[in-house]
Amino acid sequence: MDFNEAYQQFIQYHLAHRTGERQSRLKRGHRHAESQFLEQVWWPLMGHMDDLHPEYEVLDWRGRSYFADFAWLPGCTKLIIEVKGFGPHVRDMDRMKYCNELNRETFLHAMGYQVISFAYDDIEQRPQLCVTLLRMVLSRYRPSVAPVSRAVLAEKEIVRLAIHAAKPLRPVDVVRHFEVDSKTAVHLLKKLCAKGWLIPVRRGKSERAVGYELANGVLDYFL
Repeated sequence: MDFNEAYQQFIQYHLAHRTGERQSRLKRGHRHAESQFLEQVWWPLMGHMDDLHPEYEVLDWRGRSYFADFAWLPGCTKLIIEVKGFGPHVRDMDRMKYCNELNRETFLHAMGYQVISFAYDDIEQRPQLCVTLLRMVLSRYRPSVAPVSRAVLAEKEIVRLAIHAAKPLRPVDVVRHFEVDSKTAVHLLKKLCAKGWLIPVRRGKSERAVGYELANGVLDYFL
């Protein structure tokens, strides 16, 4: 089944299972930005729309209905996904609307929802970046199909350290994070260099690496 056929079935299913304002909101609120997110980001990553709900109704802290662009609800996971255009969410927003949006997201978090947002411009112009970021988020909730060894988990954690580091990752950083000896830390870092995930940083003409940086493009495949 291709995307267009799956998309039509997805929308028709949710329209058929809704009445009143919830159905009207889906007809009015689900527009180009939301369909582009599905086609450019969600479908390439997931290949299906199971457990995904468009224009999902939740209550805000005032008890008023709020319709999120999407909610992903597999099992106990509650993930809200918003697609935000610059105009309505930045340029045309006054101070009260801005406060209400932040309060709503904080309230949803308190109610057990995780809220993530994607810029419409990124979906249109940099969809692969959105796919990569969404993959990183969903990996927290989806179990791996195959057993993962401790070595692979350690490698992924080192890559995460490199992502968050404001400077090249040093062996001592790995020593402190994993509570391993220096020899083991260097071995792990060199192994990731051999895989092309990290690149060594050298000082001057020295052959000795003083740190390790994330290789270009590694975010597209390390998860």
